[in-house]
Amino acid sequence: MATDKTIFYITVILITLGIIFSFSLTTYVSIDKFGNEFHFFIRQLITGILSIFIIWSISQLDPDRWFLPLGFTLFFLFLILMTLMPFFPATIVTEIGGAKRWIRLGPISLAPVEFFKVGFVVFLAWSFSRKLDERSKTLKEEFLVFWPYILVFGVVTYLIAIMQNDIGQVIVLALVLVVMGSMAGTSARFFTIAMIGMIALVSVAIAGSEHRILRVKTWWSSTQNMVLSFLPDSLADKLRVSEIYEPYQVSQAHDAIQNGGLLGTGLGNGTLKLGFLSEVHTDFVLAGISEELGLVGLLAVIVLYFFLLFRILKIANRSENRVYSLFALGVVIILGATFIINSFGVTGITPVKGLAVPFLSYGGSSLLAHSIAIGMVLMISKKVKY
Repeated sequence: MATDKTIFYITVILITLGIIFSFSLTTYVSIDKFGNEFHFFIRQLITGILSIFIIWSISQLDPDRWFLPLGFTLFFLFLILMTLMPFFPATIVTEIGGAKRWIRLGPISLAPVEFFKVGFVVFLAWSFSRKLDERSKTLKEEFLVFWPYILVFGVVTYLIAIMQNDIGQVIVLALVLVVMGSMAGTSARFFTIAMIGMIALVSVAIAGSEHRILRVKTWWSSTQNMVLSFLPDSLADKLRVSEIYEPYQVSQAHDAIQNGGLLGTGLGNGTLKLGFLSEVHTDFVLAGISEELGLVGLLAVIVLYFFLLFRILKIANRSENRVYSLFALGVVIILGATFIINSFGVTGITPVKGLAVPFLSYGGSSLLAHSIAIGMVLMISKKVKY
């Protein structure tokens, strides 16, 4: 059977948009830091072309032969790299704020966690298809089946949230674990307990870091009046933060969205990129797109994105192979959760998590890793009956 060409074409369109905005949103910072307005554009263009080639190449493989070997290679190789990164010298690992997240290979920097996510989904899909089913179980039986996954996730949380200081990726992986486990056969009761546990784990990770606490306070100080207006005065007074922190990034993003209006300022005519927000081409790319293409352009991007997720969900729903079905579901969770968490952070609904928008944000590791995931989805789509 043929691969799902619609998924391929939508992904290529999104990658192309990411390349376009890697130039439109970076001209000022490229000239300011590197004296070359094409610095980021050339890198994203090369990575984008390579990513499209990777998608096409992987899609041509036989999933029954290559799916698990490729997935397990991603899982174990990048788990080992994340474990060893704290011990690598500064000449190999890039350290920012005490966290080592990128491995330098000459002119190339790779973030192992991006590739590990794809391998993690493959591992869970394979293992859940063997260990979980729809049979009714007691809560104790479910816990006995699930505890090895909790242990693995605990190790992953330590490596990413503590050693790399990246809580956003942990949240995405936690959602992958809980939702995939629920769809694979765990009960609603166990799902609820797992969600509560995930929230508690994230809360502990936030409480253990001063900069995360400050980030939450910054977000809460800007939204508390709206939320607390629905609560009794006695309770609202206890929850109110007296110190007012200026949410600079979100404030600038709001200005950009407002400046874009309905139809935008036009490609290349935005002002947010002119030194007001240095991360506009990465974490805040949606704000940059909204300013230059307006609400209409942003909605078009959102429709494209969620149509892509819909097509992948169709593969998950129609695949007769349980491993393939769970994997496609996991890819939807990764892409959808990352997009939503990023957009919520940009608009101030939740604190900013530092997650790049797949295919749209500047960044080689994110683009390559998500392209591998799409290639694997297309690989298994050949086994789906439409």
